[in-house]
Amino acid sequence: MGRSVVRRLLLVVAAGFLLGTAGAATPALAAGSPTTVVGQAPKAPKPTALTLKSEGMADLTVTAAEKPRLFADLLKEVSFLSQAGGQIAAPKTATLGRKFTVNVQYDNKPRYTYDLYPLANGGPKAFRPAAQPDKRKTSSAWFLGRMTMSEALRIAGAPIPEKPDVMSGGIGGGARVIPEDSLPTGSDLDTLLAELRRLMLLNGGVVLVVLFMLAGVALIIRQRTR
Repeated sequence: MGRSVVRRLLLVVAAGFLLGTAGAATPALAAGSPTTVVGQAPKAPKPTALTLKSEGMADLTVTAAEKPRLFADLLKEVSFLSQAGGQIAAPKTATLGRKFTVNVQYDNKPRYTYDLYPLANGGPKAFRPAAQPDKRKTSSAWFLGRMTMSEALRIAGAPIPEKPDVMSGGIGGGARVIPEDSLPTGSDLDTLLAELRRLMLLNGGVVLVVLFMLAGVALIIRQRTR
């Protein structure tokens, strides 16, 4: 009987302690203490504005709030440039034409900057500088720009002559204008073949390593089963 009474007293004391701590925590929650929802990830930041700059032109700023469609069209011209590793070698400066610098802003703070060349020979080109406004580590790289680059910048207010991509046939048809100097040259083909050769050698090395590993595993298994 004595032991059962002691156990009941201990249970009562423990229950009172738990109720007391719960009651002390409740006012803190009622007073507006910060709470977090388990399993809910914070929202990723989104770009809010784009600024377009060029020599001899007043700066143009397009915000997602005021002109969402134009902002989305301009963002498409540069959104793929932050993660890619570059597509082409550095073109000659004389072939690039006028430069337009685009600064992508998050909450009115510049985060990315890119140089666009909509009038470059052979089609639009884009350049990603190694030095970025947010001090992130990256490398300088050149890219083939989207065919819609010149039209997107022109609609935004850049002094670029209208340059339609389709000569005839209207929507869904027609012939695309492809300048002669946009066709691959002999040096481009040599570079492509060299990259393919390097890729084949790399894949061959991986296959050999895997084969050696499998042979080693098979030898170990064979020795253990003897």
